[in-house]
Amino acid sequence: MGSGIAEVRARAGLAVPVCETGPENLKSGCDAALGRICFTTDLVDCADRDMVIEAVAEDEHIKSEVFASLDKIVAQGDAILAINTSSIPVMKLAMATGRPEQVGGTHFFNPVPVMPLVEIVPSLLAGNQARWLAEAFVAGRLGKQATRSQDRAGFIVNSLLVPYAVRHPHARIRHGHGRGHRQRHDSRLRPLYGPLRLANLIGLDTVKAIADSMCEEFKEQLRSPPSLLLRMVDARLLGKKSGRGFHDYAR
Repeated sequence: MGSGIAEVRARAGLAVPVCETGPENLKSGCDAALGRICFTTDLVDCADRDMVIEAVAEDEHIKSEVFASLDKIVAQGDAILAINTSSIPVMKLAMATGRPEQVGGTHFFNPVPVMPLVEIVPSLLAGNQARWLAEAFVAGRLGKQATRSQDRAGFIVNSLLVPYAVRHPHARIRHGHGRGHRQRHDSRLRPLYGPLRLANLIGLDTVKAIADSMCEEFKEQLRSPPSLLLRMVDARLLGKKSGRGFHDYAR
């Protein structure tokens, strides 16, 4: 996700510093890097930015730590700190900073260079200028289709997609259908990606995190991750990024 966001920003003509978690992640990123992208492991290199987009793991604690650090590092008081979350309410993360009015959600979709939609999610405390700048940047500079969502777990797309993705196809698998049936079922359902292929691309751990967040907020069993998904995450069968999920990418 982060590499896709960096790519679309670079293609829009922007200089893009990308802060990775450690040196071991820099080489793989640099292999596909565009000329405007530079890599670092120090958030201080983002200090002079007027907009910073976070794309770390879908974990509220990790994201809160990142935003607490960015709040201390980013020098411009009117800089926008943008959260790329699939499901975590923006207000929770904004309160990790001392400037919640400058924090908002920019939810991109995988694969970022291909998918046109970006959900703009202002928090309750977001100022009008921050909302306008985020929408203008996404739509005007990146050429994406910006749509504003209420600040609720899952926002618009995932509140519809995730219950469908984690319940309906998985129920069919639990009832004994094999890999070949999954592929046929997947191809019939997809407009761009079927639910299983999309879950593989997103990462099954991320799908589980989204489902957990929505289940916690709405208290609806329909949104809870099924046992098959839980066991696959336990086994680290996370989809494309691990080489195996609902499909075996080694075949």
